[in-house]
Amino acid sequence: MFFKHAILYKVHQAAIALEELEAALAEFAFRPVSPREARRVGWTTPGGRSSEVLAHAINGHYLLAMLRQERLLPAAVVNDEVDERCAAREQAEGQPVSRREKQLIKEAVLEELLPQAFTRTQRVELWWDTQRGTIAINASSRKRAEEVLDLLRQTLGSLKVTPLATKTPAARVMTQWLADPGTRPQWLTLGGIVELRAAEDDGVFRARQVDLDSEEVQRLVENGRQATQMSIGNESRARFVLTDDLAIKSIEFDDQVIELASAEEVEDPIAKMEADFAIMTDVFRDVIAQLVDALGGEADPAEPTAIEAGAGQPVNAADDPLIADARQFVVSEKRASISALQRRFKIGYNRAARLIEDLERAGVVSAMDNSGKRRVLASGSEAT
Repeated sequence: MFFKHAILYKVHQAAIALEELEAALAEFAFRPVSPREARRVGWTTPGGRSSEVLAHAINGHYLLAMLRQERLLPAAVVNDEVDERCAAREQAEGQPVSRREKQLIKEAVLEELLPQAFTRTQRVELWWDTQRGTIAINASSRKRAEEVLDLLRQTLGSLKVTPLATKTPAARVMTQWLADPGTRPQWLTLGGIVELRAAEDDGVFRARQVDLDSEEVQRLVENGRQATQMSIGNESRARFVLTDDLAIKSIEFDDQVIELASAEEVEDPIAKMEADFAIMTDVFRDVIAQLVDALGGEADPAEPTAIEAGAGQPVNAADDPLIADARQFVVSEKRASISALQRRFKIGYNRAARLIEDLERAGVVSAMDNSGKRRVLASGSEAT
């Protein structure tokens, strides 16, 4: 049970007891998507089919797993069928199909084709360090990680978490590590992957299997590019790619760690999974602690990070000047998602997530349901 990625969050509430957690998870256990559903999420056994346990507790760490199943219906297939039906109606009635009628036709097509669609199932693991109050989700994107957290919020009734933040932005520190080797921590080793962005023209330099101390990389840094992704490692522990939003991707544990796990002569698959998980958490918990310390320590969620303070962005969504516009937007568009707010207002993920959470607390939108969607609860008149 070794994670490939880790999206990190800070938990701001006491951990729930294992027995209470198991009972809550059972209420939201996964069931297959029905012929009329587009997607469904729920909790599954981390140990696979040979286990009936929805939560494993090892040395103060919880291991959970979410199963996500969705029906795959290609947009091109839907659009072609909609176009054919619209053309047939226009020919029969002698007038163009209105936008509203076309939407109704599309909904009818989806309802008819959905039961015939193939299904895809994805599994996402969650590690909850109850001692240090952190959650790590084995997902390559924050969208998928947030889906797991929304299910956990729904399961527990509430969950006070924020994306793990450090006092010094990761991009600033990674850029400094490239520019000045003397600032690198003793445990740090550089890999061969880097992404450098130029603020002025949004130009991006990406490279793999490159010497990060090479003249080319150094020249780009000297010209003002910031490191937004970089592969780093901790000798004899793990190597990974660190991003500017503190996502940890492409984790590769050191051979010594893998050999230690392989040396555990355990025949029972559940016991083997728990042994591997214990080794992983013991190693990676220290790696995360070292990384956070190198980035200036954890930021107080009640205080702005260096990026937000410099950009004049509010920490609390209730104080955000965009809150009224965001409310009007989700009501008028009848959809509420973090990515939609990001695109509409050209803001970062954290700020958009805080706006959605504040709109949920205000009763404008619902919590995320099992299908991964939110409903808009307020009417247009209430949004003004």
